[in-house]
Amino acid sequence: MPLLLLGCVAALPAGGTTAAVSTQETVSAQETVHDDVGAMARARQWQISLLRLPEAWRTSRGEGALVAVLDTGVRGDHPDLGGAVVQGPDLTGASRTGGMWGHHGTAMASLIAGRGHGPDLGVIGVAPAARVLSVRVTLESSDPRRERLRAGGRHALAKGIRYAVDHGADVISMSLGGGSGAWEGSAPEEEAVQYAITHGVVLVASSGNDGDTANKKTFPAAYPGVIAVGAIDRRLRPAGFSNRRDYLSVVAPGTGIVTASAFGDYVVGDGTSSAAAMVAGIAALIKSAHPELSPFQVRRAIERGTRQRPPGGYDRSYGHGVANAVLALREAGRLAATPALPALPGASGGSGAVSMPPLPGGYFGDGPPAEPPASRMAVVVGMVLLVAGLSARVVGRQRRRHCRYGPGERGDPPR
Repeated sequence: MPLLLLGCVAALPAGGTTAAVSTQETVSAQETVHDDVGAMARARQWQISLLRLPEAWRTSRGEGALVAVLDTGVRGDHPDLGGAVVQGPDLTGASRTGGMWGHHGTAMASLIAGRGHGPDLGVIGVAPAARVLSVRVTLESSDPRRERLRAGGRHALAKGIRYAVDHGADVISMSLGGGSGAWEGSAPEEEAVQYAITHGVVLVASSGNDGDTANKKTFPAAYPGVIAVGAIDRRLRPAGFSNRRDYLSVVAPGTGIVTASAFGDYVVGDGTSSAAAMVAGIAALIKSAHPELSPFQVRRAIERGTRQRPPGGYDRSYGHGVANAVLALREAGRLAATPALPALPGASGGSGAVSMPPLPGGYFGDGPPAEPPASRMAVVVGMVLLVAGLSARVVGRQRRRHCRYGPGERGDPPR
């Protein structure tokens, strides 16, 4: 994701550090500059109104939700992420040297759970009361060690998913592509995805940024069960770079997005990474308000709770529409209010009841093969019996015809 420094526009006023200026005045000037930059960052967060976040926060701010950010690492010392970050393992096999880590991960974390640092100052995330679990699974695109150490971090994404699940994550955000399986996917990653889903964890991933060129099938977004997110611009049009694929779930803002920087300031950039982080934030709002909902139900709430739905309800470049926090929470509330099915005889589970099965068409991927209804089954069984009866009758007649010959004559059945 190309990033342009936003914080570099801020500088101390000329002469602000001369001996004639007191220490107190200097600190005051610095605070003023930082406040100006923070106010600029908040003012440029155009997704706040589009996603209807202030209205959504009346229902949920993400309290109690833990979002695992599987990325390049998150620097929790940014003013807008104070108290929000839990540091997890580094699975890349690379040391954290200098400033060559945490840029992309910090940016994504701020979009999910940024708190700002004052009234209308700094970046505020979609779920500002949620916490972030940072798991480093990849290196920055600009890190020269990226290709050399790729093998050392083999299956880092799969390990990261399992770590996040085992350490209490409610949502896993993956604003990345390729992974161990490059463009084909990998068995360890897909198994880890299914491990997360069976443990009730929601997975969100960016759809990819080569939609205007190769438009490759990108993993982990393409794994069954993952909510794949594409990007739109301010005019709600699909961003040119956003991948167009039939696994796309929804779209969200992805151009001109202001985020926190690893250096304590702010950057602005484009990419489906930002869009995916925002939808992960919406998933956190839902899990906070309705922790009992399954990954399937959370996904269904997000897909049903969209605006600007395309004609026919779905489109490869637009998914089910533009993600909307308020509408998704409303749909989640409806799903949560749906009575659970009674327990089935012999069903396993500590609660004694089975979870509500997916609604029609709700299986991830192609779903299991459909079984024929009872009426059709009766017809099939009848036809099989009829064919068997006719075959037996033909065989009987044939045997009687053979018996017309005397022993040892032509046509005598073998002994």
